[in-house]
Amino acid sequence: MLALERRNLILEKLQEEKKVVVSELSQIYNVSEETIRRDLEKLEQDGYATKSYGGAVLNENVGFDMPLTIRSKHHVAEKQVIAEIAASLVKEGDHIMLDASSTDLFIAKAIKNIQRLTVVTNSIEIILELSECSNITVICTGGVLKEGYLALLGPEAENSTRSYFVDKAFVSCKALNREHGIMESLQAFSSLKKTILTSAAQSYLVLDNGKFDQTAFTKMVGIQEVDGVITDCKPSDDWLQIFERYGVECMYPQERRK
Repeated sequence: MLALERRNLILEKLQEEKKVVVSELSQIYNVSEETIRRDLEKLEQDGYATKSYGGAVLNENVGFDMPLTIRSKHHVAEKQVIAEIAASLVKEGDHIMLDASSTDLFIAKAIKNIQRLTVVTNSIEIILELSECSNITVICTGGVLKEGYLALLGPEAENSTRSYFVDKAFVSCKALNREHGIMESLQAFSSLKKTILTSAAQSYLVLDNGKFDQTAFTKMVGIQEVDGVITDCKPSDDWLQIFERYGVECMYPQERRK
């Protein structure tokens, strides 16, 4: 097993159990305790964990984001609901943009049977997901690969994105805050997502209900900069009033409530 693969499995265990023990991990993965300690040191350096006596605990600081391989396994039901709503907005012949998020990966799965689509994306995972769909033209933005995220970022990705203007764009976020607006964990993601939002006739923010009233490291754009918000259940009345004030359509399944 590669070290990166083992660390991702440890991180997944941390996400589920909130803490891990060196001796236990050593037995599970059949490696020395010293190897596990190095794995935990790397996870601590990356901001995912905090080492403790005999193990480590999950760093639940909202400023850090889990790798895509782990995020895609969490809140699956919520992301599927969001993806169904988003897919219902996509029509035959549309040109759309999808970002490199786990939620947009679910959208990619949901649109695979729509004919004559063009998808512009910075997501390696989405490119692979759609690679065998003869009905979909996939355009890769190019850029610098961000380790652990399967995302292409940087000036090349942003310049490429600016060269297109699509019918619809779907962008995720780390947090939605009443005071600070739409927020992201990393500046590079925030910068590219801003570019995506300005490169579409209609732009949609996609997020599960747990991201409302949270904060993250970087401010992306104000709430008023998107045309619609797609979420998995009905937001609070306060949020619905905010959306109405800014003329932002809020879409959610009518039968699901927070």
